[in-house]
Amino acid sequence: MIPDLDLSLLKTFAAIVDEGGLTAAGKVVGRTQPAVSHQLSRLERLVGHKLLVVGRRSLSLTHDGEILLQYARNMLRLNDEARARIAASDIEGRVIFGVPDLYASILPDILRAFGLAYPRIEIELRLTRSVHLHTALRRKEVDLALVSRLPNIDGGRFVGTMPLVWVAGIRDHPEMIDPLPIATLPTGSIGRAIVVEALENFGRAWRFVSVSDSFAGLHAAVASGLAVSVIPQCEVLPDMRVLRTRDRVPVLRPTELVIHHRSGPISPAAANFAEFIAQRLDADFRARRAPSRKAGR
Repeated sequence: MIPDLDLSLLKTFAAIVDEGGLTAAGKVVGRTQPAVSHQLSRLERLVGHKLLVVGRRSLSLTHDGEILLQYARNMLRLNDEARARIAASDIEGRVIFGVPDLYASILPDILRAFGLAYPRIEIELRLTRSVHLHTALRRKEVDLALVSRLPNIDGGRFVGTMPLVWVAGIRDHPEMIDPLPIATLPTGSIGRAIVVEALENFGRAWRFVSVSDSFAGLHAAVASGLAVSVIPQCEVLPDMRVLRTRDRVPVLRPTELVIHHRSGPISPAAANFAEFIAQRLDADFRARRAPSRKAGR
């Protein structure tokens, strides 16, 4: 029987995978490279299996490492949630939180976990575009906002990058039409600017045939076969096809996600929610970037 697993060893193991090496992981967990290597060896002896194959310039998970990593992430997440729940039992209040509806699908798991950890904090959601949320922040109409980084606005806490993809309806092929028909957000959207920049560099003719202020409008245009569109990868629906470069569409740079809060002091409820969502998103994005290559058993 394998002894109880040490959370500090699991944290180091996950950091090695997320950061892609021992030295970088040491900066995350606050240990030297030899100490990180020692902790990995301890964990492998504890479970009785090789977990990682660490080369000079590469890192690969073994089959057992892939299995343990999934459990390690869940155990670390539950540990953080339990600590937050106990520490925050007396915190209460109301937080007005803004987010573009293009990113709404990343919220359910986060809101559920936050509700369990902070049952006395009420979250009011405002779904609108990033440019409108910045205005709402200036007017103190929202406490916090998760937004796309805009070129003319500094500050905010960076939490990760969101891949963008071209999509079309599953039954139609508007990508074969020239000029390329596009459904887009209004002027001022960073996603629209990314599309224009990519197409101009790619050299394909295009035209906007539908402009909508919401994801629902983009979805309607795509599902009808009227146009292609660009949306966050997390928002792809079953009635959409993701287009590739073979469909004569350019590769798109991702958007950066940042958390902003209104000027002046914010409530303990808002501060705790900002920290919670930043940590959860950071962990999610790190997990997506982690290497998936497997070494032999």
